[in-house]
Amino acid sequence: MANTYTDHGSGDTLVFLHGFCESKEVWAEFTKPLQHKFRIIALDLPGFGENTQNISNYSMESMANYVKHKLEELGVSRCILVGHSMGGYASMAFAEKYGGMLQGLCLFHSSALPDTDEKQEQRDKSIEFVERNGVISFINPFIEPLFFKGNRERLQQEIEMMKEIGRATPQESVTGALAAMRDRPDRSDVLRKAPFPVLFIFGKEDGAVPMEKALEQCHLPGNSIVYFLEKTGHMGMFERPYETRKAVETFAKTIFES
Repeated sequence: MANTYTDHGSGDTLVFLHGFCESKEVWAEFTKPLQHKFRIIALDLPGFGENTQNISNYSMESMANYVKHKLEELGVSRCILVGHSMGGYASMAFAEKYGGMLQGLCLFHSSALPDTDEKQEQRDKSIEFVERNGVISFINPFIEPLFFKGNRERLQQEIEMMKEIGRATPQESVTGALAAMRDRPDRSDVLRKAPFPVLFIFGKEDGAVPMEKALEQCHLPGNSIVYFLEKTGHMGMFERPYETRKAVETFAKTIFES
């Protein structure tokens, strides 16, 4: 039986969603210190990690539905959701449909905005490339640029781990998720109306969520906290583990203790 989630610790719940071509494993080390203070759940989103059986729909809405059903199964009625990159897109779909379950939301190198025309074109090219050349040819050059170049040498092990996870992803999950990210709607309005606090974590050197996109949305919620991390790309859980973990922990404590 595939193990599609991890569940450690007890008390108030934090739920972690990974990004594109990642799995729950990206959170394993990052969340260890948090397990002494909270209940920490990390999920494999449909099509990724060990959750690759019978997936017919890769849309962000269907990922949100999966998260809701999984949380109900695990007895979680309210939580803080932390979504990295594509996991943040799924979190936004979740917030739109099941906002009543959220005590807080963290967009971890992610966005409520839709793809630009240019980005949509890029996704189409990536889909074509994967269909023509396979997942491994796509993953190998894809991972390293997610890390700020000044951090790459230091984080060779983490980069290798990410490549390994990516290479194990089924081709239909890669192309399905690329199309789902391309087609996701603008959810800025969900941020505007959010009745819960929102934490934004951005890397100043992030090519995937550039600074102007970050600035366009971080003021939208009524209650938001924003971290801009220098010398950081798209992978703050590896590039700046102490700072990003502290940000999540402080955010959670503020919410759970209020």
